[in-house]
Amino acid sequence: MNFILLAEQFLNGIQLGLLLFLLSAGLTLVFGIMDLVNLAHGSLYMIGAFFAATFTALTGSFVIGVLLALPATLVAGIVIEVTVLRTLYTRNHLDHVLATFGLILFFNELVRVVWGPAGLSIPLPGVLDGSVSLVLGITYPLYRLVIIIVSLAVAVGLYLLVTRTRIGMLIRAGASNRTMAGALGVNIQRLFTLVFGLGAALAGLAGMMIAPVTQASIGMGEQILILAFVVIVIGGIGSIRGALVGALLIGIIDTMGRSFLDVILLIFLPPNAAETAGPALSSMMIYILMALVLAIRPQGLFPPRGQ
Repeated sequence: MNFILLAEQFLNGIQLGLLLFLLSAGLTLVFGIMDLVNLAHGSLYMIGAFFAATFTALTGSFVIGVLLALPATLVAGIVIEVTVLRTLYTRNHLDHVLATFGLILFFNELVRVVWGPAGLSIPLPGVLDGSVSLVLGITYPLYRLVIIIVSLAVAVGLYLLVTRTRIGMLIRAGASNRTMAGALGVNIQRLFTLVFGLGAALAGLAGMMIAPVTQASIGMGEQILILAFVVIVIGGIGSIRGALVGALLIGIIDTMGRSFLDVILLIFLPPNAAETAGPALSSMMIYILMALVLAIRPQGLFPPRGQ
């Protein structure tokens, strides 16, 4: 097995994991603090990508497009929370699932009407379109490296926000016991709006960064949302640290499994069987990991304090 190829795929796994973290961090905060099952979180990932594509086309700059799309996605998240989700807080989880599934259908059709069915591509600026040489002769696409660096910076910033600021203290208090936090004078409704807006911005940022690699397309958030739910189950609902660790585990396992599992199976199986079984087993591995975590540590690897 080629070492350089192994290293490149490992970096791809890190990149996928960090994008999953951006998506799952907001999802785990919304679930942990608001007790809201939000299936439409992936739609915010999609909307962020389309906003970035639109603003990039208008300004001619991908960086400016992202800087404009971030607050636009945050505002979209706040509008969704105020107009739709606020009415669901006293309802049960089944109602959450039905309502937010309806939002998925609504936003898919809204995007189809506004931007068309074909999707939008985002051209990379020339300075980011190329490869960079790393240690040991490893060559890696520069833009993917930028995704890793930006995502790590956001992860550090989010950690500092949650652990070192007054807003973070309120978020942690709401995650641990929102009834007690409300009794102590915390404006829970405003906290919910803030958390949902922050989660929307993080999900949108993930969509903005991956859109130049793939494209902004209808339904792009639905498949990755499944992985995000797996991440928060493994890491612990309401835990930022758990979301980061769980996302990196899922990203590395999924990428390495899809790249090399069929090669490993060639040791035990004939080529046709290995090529068939490899993709299937790699898809199963993350769910097997989730099942093991649920069996051994049902609250997740790093649950919030108080759980």
